[in-house]
Amino acid sequence: MKSRDWFLFLIAGVLWGIPYLFISIAVNELSPAIVIVTRSTIGALILGALTIAQKTFFTEIRHWKLIFIYAIGELIGPWFFITHAQEKLSSGLTSLLVCTTPIWATVFASIYGDKSVWEGKRIVGLGVGFTGIIFLVGLETFSNIGNGYAIGEVLLASIGYAWAVNMIIKKLPNADLLAINAVALAITSLVYLPIALFNLPTEMPSTKAITSLIVLGVFCTGGGFISFFLVIRKMGAARASLVTYMNVMVAILLGIIVLSEPITLGILIGLPLVLVGSYLASRKHESAVIQ
Repeated sequence: MKSRDWFLFLIAGVLWGIPYLFISIAVNELSPAIVIVTRSTIGALILGALTIAQKTFFTEIRHWKLIFIYAIGELIGPWFFITHAQEKLSSGLTSLLVCTTPIWATVFASIYGDKSVWEGKRIVGLGVGFTGIIFLVGLETFSNIGNGYAIGEVLLASIGYAWAVNMIIKKLPNADLLAINAVALAITSLVYLPIALFNLPTEMPSTKAITSLIVLGVFCTGGGFISFFLVIRKMGAARASLVTYMNVMVAILLGIIVLSEPITLGILIGLPLVLVGSYLASRKHESAVIQ
């Protein structure tokens, strides 16, 4: 990749890595449904305004039935499964399971026509990066691996992430992905709205909680999807899914910087492995064509 592409990749990794911190702050005072509705609504407004200005929003909204299916796989389903599973699983194991997304994305990309994803160096990169994630989250993560149902939920969410993006690109190859996601976020907000209304806070949330919601909506959702789809244009869906590796790395670094969490041997080993693995797995021959 060019240096500009790497910069976009890192930006997407940061914007999708910081939500863990702000979600943990917000859910101390607000229900998960309110957090989802708020960030979805803000994200939909940002992407909607942008794509209306570009005159693509109303073109893509005609595909609302297909976008609804996409929203189930990319947003509605995963956000429910992961939120529910985290009641039983550690955040480390949850992060590790979410990091299987690039593996599933490779399978779906191949099914939908991109055979370049099976290049040897890329497969090695996936393995090296995933090994790095294991070191980052710590081997103690596996202490509650016996909860098969919750693990299945997170794996299903990861499969949904991988399938939804590949599916929508295949079904609507010339569509504006930002406009599609604006509609998908609006659908997600409407789906979770009834749940949010039944879980309204009994007192005014703190400034910290409100600020967290704004950051989640503006930067992590609106900015996150803008940067992610720019990465998809450059790298393809399978390689762009490697952002999940960067997410965990960013979350770990934030824990060290913001929460004063200790720097462990696993982090010192895992960080370079994630970087090397991401580099190898994201490389793409110029001749590779996504069909």
